[in-house]
Amino acid sequence: MDETLKAALLSRFAAYLDTALPEAPSEDVSEAADLYSVFVELAGLRNEVRTESRLVKDALDQFRAVFDMVQVQQAAMQKDLDRARAEARGGAVLRPLLLDVIDLRDRLLAALKLTAPAPPPGWPMRLWRRAGQGQAAWEEGLRMTLRRLDQVLADRQVVPIACVGRPFDPVCARAVAVSDSAGAAEGVVIEEVRTGFMWEGAVLRIADVVVARAAASAI
Repeated sequence: MDETLKAALLSRFAAYLDTALPEAPSEDVSEAADLYSVFVELAGLRNEVRTESRLVKDALDQFRAVFDMVQVQQAAMQKDLDRARAEARGGAVLRPLLLDVIDLRDRLLAALKLTAPAPPPGWPMRLWRRAGQGQAAWEEGLRMTLRRLDQVLADRQVVPIACVGRPFDPVCARAVAVSDSAGAAEGVVIEEVRTGFMWEGAVLRIADVVVARAAASAI
């Protein structure tokens, strides 16, 4: 074959190969494309992590608030339950005993209010003086017992109800009589017949009192 023809055919075949086969991409372009894809994926993953973290934080905050509320309610319920148990256990038993102590106090106070009788005629004064000394010792013994009962009641938060000089209150007092009084307004308690008592803020025994009424005007 002629060398000239052979060279022409090789040249034409080389040109054909250049047009038929696409140009291979360079390594720099491929590497840049891969780094961009990784960056995009990392950015998306970071956003997802932030979103999930925010959702988890909100859920934890809500759970913490609910847990605190449950604890407060449980503490309140336990306190009410303990108070109810204490009232049921101690109130039903202690209330009658306190009323008996108050009744004994009333009897001692009434005994102290009794005046010593006058000496009978014809008795020697020396004997009567000895009897008076015994009476004084007996009264002092009653006073000591009365003070001890008052201390027992005070230790258990049992206190007298102050009624005299105040408006009549049917919750803690009972009017056993009314009386004209020029120095007191109508409806004010002017005398206490029987002392009332409060126990831990509640009425243990109501008081018997005399209430003032308006004096009748002269006709």
